[in-house]
Amino acid sequence: MTVLHLGDQNIALDKDGYLVDREVWSPQIAEALAAQEELVLSDEHWEILQLLRTFYSEFQLSPATRPLIKYTALKLGPEKGNSLHLNRLFKGTPAKLAAKLAGLPKPTNCL
Repeated sequence: MTVLHLGDQNIALDKDGYLVDREVWSPQIAEALAAQEELVLSDEHWEILQLLRTFYSEFQLSPATRPLIKYTALKLGPEKGNSLHLNRLFKGTPAKLAAKLAGLPKPTNCL
C-alpha cells in the first residue's frame, strides 16, 4: 500500500494507485492523482469524472472501456462518447485512469 500526501492528509492507495477508501475522494485528491500522472484536469476531464461517478452510483462498478464509451455517448453525445476523445483525455487508458482519478475501483477486466 502506498500513501498520497495532500497537505496534512495521508490518503491510502492500493498497489495500483487507486483509493483504498472511496469515501475520502475529493476534487483536490483527483487533482493530486492527476498530477502524479503528469495530467492537468480540464473541464472536459471533470465532465467524464463526474459521469463515471454517476455510473458507479447507478451500477456499483467501474466500467471497462467499451461500456464507458457507450455510456458517455448516451449521456454526452457521440462527439464525446468515442474512443478517440476519451483516449486523448486519459492517455490511452480511459477506463483505468479515469476511474483512478474519479476515486473509483479499478475496472475488473482491465489489466
